[in-house]
Amino acid sequence: MTSKQRAYLKSLASNLETIFQIGKGGISDEICFQLGNALEARELIKIKLLETCPTSLKDTATEIAEKTGAEVVQTIGTKIVLFRVSSQEKNRKIDLSKIR
Repeated sequence: MTSKQRAYLKSLASNLETIFQIGKGGISDEICFQLGNALEARELIKIKLLETCPTSLKDTATEIAEKTGAEVVQTIGTKIVLFRVSSQEKNRKIDLSKIR
């Protein structure tokens, strides 16, 4: 992902609502499954880490990205923004191929 593509995704994410919160339970297989489904439907999602989360923001972002096949767009404050191209054509809303 190029820096221009990342900047474009950050601009899209600024208007997104947080759809997941990760707390003291940390990252479970169930959360990763739900995040994968959300990425499939939306392509770009925002996650909030609560103060009770046992791992750091960057470690959590990296682990979720690995388990879901997504890319970390941004980690800022207590928020993580992830992107993954949907495997279903009908769910594809974001086209990064025109941004170089």
